[in-house]
Amino acid sequence: MSKYSVSIIKYEKPYDSVRKAVELCGGLDHLPEKSKVFIKPNIVFWTTACQFPKWGVITTSRVIEDTVRLLKEYGIDDITIGEGIVADPKDKHTPAHAFETLGYERLRQKYGVKPVNVMDRPFEKIDVGGEVTLKFNTDIINSDFVVDIPPMKTHNQTMVSLGIKNLKGTIDIASRKKCHSADPEKDLHFHLARMADRMPPMLTLIDGIYTVERGPAFDGKMHRSNLLVASADVLSADLAATRLLGHDPAQVSYLAYAASNRSRPTDLSDVEIRGEKIEDMAAYHQWDFQYSKEETRELPAPMAKQGIDGLFYRKFDDTMCTYCTGLNGLVLTAIRYAWKGEPWDNVEVLTGKAMEPTPGMKATILLGQCMYKKNKDHPDIQKMIAVKGCPPEPKNVVKALHEAGIEVDPGLFEQAESMPGFFMSRYKDRPEFDESFFRVE
Repeated sequence: MSKYSVSIIKYEKPYDSVRKAVELCGGLDHLPEKSKVFIKPNIVFWTTACQFPKWGVITTSRVIEDTVRLLKEYGIDDITIGEGIVADPKDKHTPAHAFETLGYERLRQKYGVKPVNVMDRPFEKIDVGGEVTLKFNTDIINSDFVVDIPPMKTHNQTMVSLGIKNLKGTIDIASRKKCHSADPEKDLHFHLARMADRMPPMLTLIDGIYTVERGPAFDGKMHRSNLLVASADVLSADLAATRLLGHDPAQVSYLAYAASNRSRPTDLSDVEIRGEKIEDMAAYHQWDFQYSKEETRELPAPMAKQGIDGLFYRKFDDTMCTYCTGLNGLVLTAIRYAWKGEPWDNVEVLTGKAMEPTPGMKATILLGQCMYKKNKDHPDIQKMIAVKGCPPEPKNVVKALHEAGIEVDPGLFEQAESMPGFFMSRYKDRPEFDESFFRVE
C-alpha cells in the first residue's frame, strides 16, 4: 500500500528551502495547468497600534513570497492570497494595514497576485458532513488548487494549530462562533476535523521558521526553529508537525476525529517521512496554561502565586470563541495589576457558552452574551453582573469589574491594541528574531 508523503526540511535559504520541501513530498505533482490558486496564510491577529512581526503567531512573508515564486515557476498566473483577520468586519483599515505591512501589496506589484480580505467577499454554505454546514469564502472553494501555509504552533484550546485549523480563517464570523458550540457531541474539535473535507486539491506547507508554545497569540513563547513541513495531504502534514512540537496526534481531538473520518491511524504508520527525521527535529512545546484550584480561589497559576484571593476565574474552555478569547487575556492582565493584597469578596467570572455558577459566590460576572443568555435566570447567582455583547465592549467590562470591587485600570483597556508590543519587546535585539522574514523587498 502506498504511503502519504511528508517532507521535513531545515530552513536554510530563501526560495531554495521552500522548493526543496515542496518537491521532496511531490506537493505540486497534482497541480492542474493554468490553475486558479488560492494561498491561505495565517494572520490570526493584527493591530495598527504597533508595527512588529509576530514570531510564529503569523505566517512569515518570506515563505509566502517563496511559494508565489514557485507557483510562477510552474506557470501559474492566477494567484489569490486570502485571509479573514480577526477584527470588526466593518473595519477595512486593519486588514489593509496588515497586507501592506507584510508586503502583500508588494507581491501584487511584483507578481500580479491578488490579496483579499475574505470578510469583503461572498461566502457559500457548504455541507461538511455530520449534519454540519459552514459558510466558506467563495474564492477558496471555487479555486482549482489551494496552498495552505500556517505557522507551526501549539494552541491553548486545541493543543496544536496547523494546516486543518488554519482553514477556519476562511469561514464567516457566524460559522466561527458556531464552531465553538456547547454541544458536547458537536464541539470545536468536531467542527475543525471537517474544515478540509470540501477543499479543492491542496498543498500544505507548514512554516516553522518560528514556532510558538502556549499559542496561538503573542503572549506565548516564541522560538526560532527553522523548519518546513510539506505534504499534498493536509492531515499527514499536521500529524507530522504535531510530533515535531512534541505531542501525540492521538491526543489532539480534532486530528483524531479527522483521522477517524478518513479511516486512518494517527501514529504515522501510513506516512513516509522524507528529509529530516522527526526524532532529530522534535522539540517539546507546551500548549496549555496551568491553573490553580483552591478553596478560596480558582485562577491561572501565576495569579495564584501572586497571592490573589477571593476570586474564582475558571479556566476558559473550548466554547469560548476567538472574539472573546482576546478580551479574556486582557481581563486577566488587568486583574493582576489591580491586586493590592486584600482578598476580593468571592467574585466569580464565567466565560464561554457552557459554564454554570458556583453556589455561594457573592457576585457572578457573566462575561459575554453567551454567558448571559445561559445563566441570566440561574438560581445560584446571588448578585448578577452581566457584561452583554458579542464580544463585550471593553468599557462595559471595566464597569462590571468595578461593580464587583475589582478596580482595574481603564487605561489598560483603552490601550489594548498596544499590548502586543509589550510582549514582543522581549525579542528585541535578539538576532535570531529577524524582521526581514516579515517583509517583501
